[in-house]
Amino acid sequence: MLQLNIKNETARLRVVVLGTAESCGPVPKLEEAYDPKSLEHILAGTYPLESDMIEEMNAFVKALEKHNVQVFRPSVLKNCNQIFSRDIAFVIDDVLIHANILPDREEEFQAIKHVVDQISPDKIIYPPEEVHVEGGDVMPWNEYIFVGTYTGKDYPDYITARTNKEAVEFLKAQFPNKKIKSFELRKSNTNAKENALHLDCCFQPIGNNKAILHKNGFLIDEEYQWLVEYFGEENIFEISSEEMYQMFSNVFSISPQVVVSEKNFTRLNNWLREQGFTVEEIPYAEIAKQEGLLRCSTLPLIRE
Repeated sequence: MLQLNIKNETARLRVVVLGTAESCGPVPKLEEAYDPKSLEHILAGTYPLESDMIEEMNAFVKALEKHNVQVFRPSVLKNCNQIFSRDIAFVIDDVLIHANILPDREEEFQAIKHVVDQISPDKIIYPPEEVHVEGGDVMPWNEYIFVGTYTGKDYPDYITARTNKEAVEFLKAQFPNKKIKSFELRKSNTNAKENALHLDCCFQPIGNNKAILHKNGFLIDEEYQWLVEYFGEENIFEISSEEMYQMFSNVFSISPQVVVSEKNFTRLNNWLREQGFTVEEIPYAEIAKQEGLLRCSTLPLIRE
């Protein structure tokens, strides 16, 4: 059996589920786009090719296995986009929480049954229907759980609003010993540069005390400032709206010292090296066209 253990975003990774780009289906129709960036590339005729995305994910597997990480992959569903496994479930402490996601993605969860079956049933939580939550919005960080949300009255109008206030209350009830800190995110169905699809699109902790951050991803200045004060200005890499659009904050930590990053993120990768990180650079720019990157593709199960 798998003994789940996730206390934060950066402790030494041992076991992870990485999505798959195999048989990810035809280019979606305009009305099928889940986010403004995919929409943009569908319209421009630059939507990524399956063969390119498979190649990028293979490079990710190599980077993980180089650091002795056990990598599970989902069973391949025909004509189904299964790249972003962070959307379907996430782990906090020793429990796996099934994400209440867009209904037509439930079969993606079934495709990791061979992994879920190795987890004790009493360590799997299925939130009630009114709780909307996706793993990209949930970040365990030691005594905290950081949660991206959108609580505006127009929540139902945004296909980009994935985690609601009921989810914040649900996490408080499930993890009474944690401090739940929620952040209102900027949403747009049509402008990718004005849309923080998930919290990890505008913020991510790295190392033991550093963070990547994008101010305009946050609707409330005080909440952004709280993060600046918590990590300390000198420990923050602030990204521009163009860099947020390119998904600079969506890197992935194998350990406090090792970060997997997109090879074109030159400014970030140089800064990481200056801070003493080992940077595993891989190509991931095609997958980024779907408004998701490295963290989105992973479902960490066990960190030390």
